[in-house]
Amino acid sequence: MADIAAVTDAEFEAQVLKSDKPVLVDFWAEWCGPCRQVSPILDELAKEHGDKITFVKMNVDENPVTPGNYRVTGIPTLNVYSGGEVVKTIVGAKPKSALVRELSEFIG
Repeated sequence: MADIAAVTDAEFEAQVLKSDKPVLVDFWAEWCGPCRQVSPILDELAKEHGDKITFVKMNVDENPVTPGNYRVTGIPTLNVYSGGEVVKTIVGAKPKSALVRELSEFIG
């Protein structure tokens, strides 16, 4: 996940909720196998569509407040925020084609 910036509980409001474009937040953890599967796919999507949607990641072990506030109970969870609200939630590892389809309204 080298290309995707990490966001913390403290930065979440400024970087995600107040962003002027949609933000996809990848809620993940080091020990999560499916998170490691989806990580390179998100890197590719960030390279291809980073001009339309911002990609950030949040380690749920290091930042428990935000995932709790948004009832993130399973990881990976990908939440898309627009205008300070969750407008899309994708739970679980999915292939790139499925993620592109799910995110088409933001990257189309």
